[in-house]
Amino acid sequence: MEQMLAVNGIELCTETFGSPTDPPILLIGGKCASMDYWEDDFCAALAAGERYVIRYDHRDTGRSTTWPAGKPGYTWRDMVADVPGLLDALGLDRAHLFGISMGGAIAQCAAVLYPERVATVVLDQTTSAFEGVELPPIGEAMADFFAAAADRPMPDMDDHDALVSMLVEDQRAFIPRRFDEQRMRAVCEKVVKRTPDMRPTFENHDAAPEGERIEASLADIAAPTLVIHGTADPLMPVGHGEVLAREIPDSTLLTLEDVGHEPPPPYTWDTAIPAILAHTA
Repeated sequence: MEQMLAVNGIELCTETFGSPTDPPILLIGGKCASMDYWEDDFCAALAAGERYVIRYDHRDTGRSTTWPAGKPGYTWRDMVADVPGLLDALGLDRAHLFGISMGGAIAQCAAVLYPERVATVVLDQTTSAFEGVELPPIGEAMADFFAAAADRPMPDMDDHDALVSMLVEDQRAFIPRRFDEQRMRAVCEKVVKRTPDMRPTFENHDAAPEGERIEASLADIAAPTLVIHGTADPLMPVGHGEVLAREIPDSTLLTLEDVGHEPPPPYTWDTAIPAILAHTA
């Protein structure tokens, strides 16, 4: 059920799966990503394991509150504060946090700042939110993609098909192996359809200032943590996941063969979903 929730003076569009009497898992998306990248069938599969699954549109994505393109009225710290704010709006004392990419960094910061609200953490295709650790560099192909993308003209923001095609090709760069174009096109169709204006989505997360600095390290994460990382992630190579699993005290690492920078794809669900359910039991 999709609903608009009042959170920290704004509205965040949220959708839930399963029974609110089951243990809640809050899915936290990546940069510039609405909740649509958490696919319906994935959410339903977690809910079938007796979990109350919550996904939401970040600020400036989907149907949540937006600001003019290039002028976000919030900070990174505000996006972290949206985690306990959402739990408050849903009447939940705490939840399991499942963050991908930027959402993984948000989950790490929330686990440090609001430990009483965090049952466990799942970190998917992400890296350290804190300084002081040595990490592998971005993949060469991914660096080339970003260089080319910086120079390409943006499509007409009113051209639905052009926007969908651009998003699909962007996802292809992040998922270099076993890319399912038909499945990804369906996701991107939904993203564009649900987003009134894609300009803030494309620009504002990068433009948002950090806000009040969070002085912490991975060792400060007390919640039990499951690290999931694909072996083919071109943005954050699997070494990033290995660092997280080594530096977070109570953590385990699950590697997924051939998976790129993406939520666990369907061909991994036989492995990934039981691991997530066991971790959040």
